[in-house]
Amino acid sequence: MKPMLLTDAPEIPLGDDWLYETKYDGYRSVLIWGKGNQSPLLKSRNGNVLNEKFPEIIRYCESIYDKIEAYLPLTFDGEVVYLLNDFQSKFSFVQKRGKMTNLKNIESNANTFPCHYIVFDLLKLKGKDKGNSRLTTRKQLLSDFFERLNLPGTVQYSDSRRLQMIDVFENPHLLWQKVKTYNGEGIIAKKRNSKWLEDTRTKSWLKIKNWKHVNVILKKFDQSNGFLNGAIYKEDKLMEIVSFKHGLSEEESKTLVAFFKTNGTLVTKSIFEIPPSICVTVACIDFDGSKLREPRFHSFQHHLEASDCSWQQMQRQLNPIPENVTVTNPDKPVFPASNITKDDYLYYLQTVAPIMLPFLQDRLLTVIRYPHGVPGESFYQKNYTENLPDYITTQLVDDTHFILCNNIESLLWLGNQLALELHIPFQPVTSKQPTEIVFDLDPPSVDDFGLAVDAALKFKTIMDYFELTSFVKTSGGKGMQIYIPLPPHKFSYEETGVFTEFICRFLAQQYPDFFTVERMKKNRGKRLYLDYVQHREGKTIIAPYSARGNDKGLIATPLLWEEVNEKLTPDFFTIPNVIKRLESIGNPFREFREAGERQSFQAVLEQIKGKQV
Repeated sequence: MKPMLLTDAPEIPLGDDWLYETKYDGYRSVLIWGKGNQSPLLKSRNGNVLNEKFPEIIRYCESIYDKIEAYLPLTFDGEVVYLLNDFQSKFSFVQKRGKMTNLKNIESNANTFPCHYIVFDLLKLKGKDKGNSRLTTRKQLLSDFFERLNLPGTVQYSDSRRLQMIDVFENPHLLWQKVKTYNGEGIIAKKRNSKWLEDTRTKSWLKIKNWKHVNVILKKFDQSNGFLNGAIYKEDKLMEIVSFKHGLSEEESKTLVAFFKTNGTLVTKSIFEIPPSICVTVACIDFDGSKLREPRFHSFQHHLEASDCSWQQMQRQLNPIPENVTVTNPDKPVFPASNITKDDYLYYLQTVAPIMLPFLQDRLLTVIRYPHGVPGESFYQKNYTENLPDYITTQLVDDTHFILCNNIESLLWLGNQLALELHIPFQPVTSKQPTEIVFDLDPPSVDDFGLAVDAALKFKTIMDYFELTSFVKTSGGKGMQIYIPLPPHKFSYEETGVFTEFICRFLAQQYPDFFTVERMKKNRGKRLYLDYVQHREGKTIIAPYSARGNDKGLIATPLLWEEVNEKLTPDFFTIPNVIKRLESIGNPFREFREAGERQSFQAVLEQIKGKQV
C-alpha cells in the first residue's frame, strides 16, 4: 500500500470546501495492524518496514493492544516525526534513524530522541475499508476512535504517547500564523469530500510550504548538469551548503553561465569556480546539517558583501523571529566576554523554548533584567502592568501582575527586554502544592564546585535508597540543584519540608566537615550550605535552561547523572555549548513529569516519620 500524494501549491486555497492541517517534516508511512497481531507494521511510502527503526512507536502500540484489539484489522495513514514543538518536526533526526542499522544505536536514539506517529487518516477499521468515504467522514471516525481509546486527539510534542491524531483547522489563517510562529514546514489543505486514492498525486490534497530564505555566495557552476553551488562563511572558511538550478529565469541562467565561463577558473572538466563575489537568496525548507533542503533560486542580492553570508546569518534566516515579536537593537552586546549579542541570546531562547516552556508554564515569573548587558545595572522585576502585547498572560496576586510565560512569543519578548534570569516557584498557579522538591547545593565559591559534585552524588545515593527518581542540573553559577518531581496536587509544603529538613540535617550530621545547614555565612567556613528552608511557598529557583547574569552567560543546565563526576565544571555550560549538547544528548529532563507521576513519595514520608519517632 502506497500513500496518496500531495500537490504543491503556491497559495492557500480558501473556501468552505477545504480543511487544513500542519505539514510535518518526517517519514510518510502507513500503519497496518492485522487481527491477532500484537504488533502493527509501519511501512514507508516505498514499502520498507520501519519497525526496527522506530521501536518506541511499536512498543507503544503493543502497550495499548488490549484496548485496540476489538478494532482490528486497522490501517492508518500518517507521518513518523521528531517533534520540536506542536507545529514543527525535525527531519534530520528522523532521517538519521532511518539510516541506522545498529540496533544498539537505534535503541539509544529512541530513548534520547523519541519519535511520534501522527495519524491524519483512517483507511481501515474493523477490517472495513474507509478510503471511499468522504474525508470528513473518515476524520469523524478517527476522532471518535481516539476519544474512545483515550488517545491524544491533538498533537502534543511533550506527551510520551507515541500515537497521536493531527489537529484539523477550519481557519487557514490561524493555522498559518501558528506554523510561522513555531517555524513549521507548512500546511496541507484537503478537500472535505476527497476520497483516499492509493499512490495517486491529487489536487484534492495541496501542500503550501513555509519557505525559508538563506543568503549564499555563488561559488561553482557545473556545466555538465547546470547546477550552481552556494556557500557561506563559517569561522572564516567557506562551507558549501547548497546545490541548485531551479528558480532561475532563462535570462538569469544565461547571464550567470556566461559570467562563470568568462571570469571563473575551470577546476575540473566541467566545473567552473569564481572567487567569493556574487550573493543570492535561495529558498529552502530546512538545513539538514550539511545541505539546504529543496533549494531553489529566489533573488540576487547585489547589495550584500560576501562576508555577510555567514553561518550566524543562516541560523537566523532559518529560524526567523515571529512577526508579532518586536526586536530592538539585535546587535547589542549582552555577554561581551563571550561575544554573545542580543540576537544570539534570542536564538538560544528559540532553541530551548520547547524544553524550557513546560517548566515555565503557569508559573508566577520573577526575572532579573540587565538592560545594558552583563556586567551592568540589573534589577528584579515581577510586576508588569503596561504596554504588554496581546500574547502575554498575567496573573494578579497580592497587587502584583506576574507574567505567565506560556508561549514562545512571551519568552522572546522577555528576551528582547534582556530578562536574562528566569526564576520560578515550585508550583503552578493552578495549585497550592509543589510539583517538585529542589535541593540547592551552594558551595562557598566556584573554586569549591567539587563540594557540590560530591554532595550531588551523596544525594543520588540517598534518593536511590528511597527509590525516588532524581534529576540534577547546574545552577549556572557556583553550585548544583537536585530535583525530585512529585505527583501534582498531592503533597503540601509542610510535608515536603519534613523531607528536605531530614535529608539536609542527615548529611550535615554524617559529614560535618563538608556540609552545613548553618544559615549565617560567617559560621559556614569552607563547608557547602544545604538550604532546606528555600523550598517553601513563595520562594523561587532558577528555571532549567535559564541563563545567569555572569560574564560568561552560563546556563542552569540539566545533566545526565553520569556527567556528575570530578571532571564536571560549570564553565562548560555556555550558550553555544548548551545548543550543541541538545543536538547530541537531548534533554536530560525529558521524562521529568512522568517520573513525578510515578513517585512513591508517601511511602518515603512514612519511613522518615518512623525514623524520627
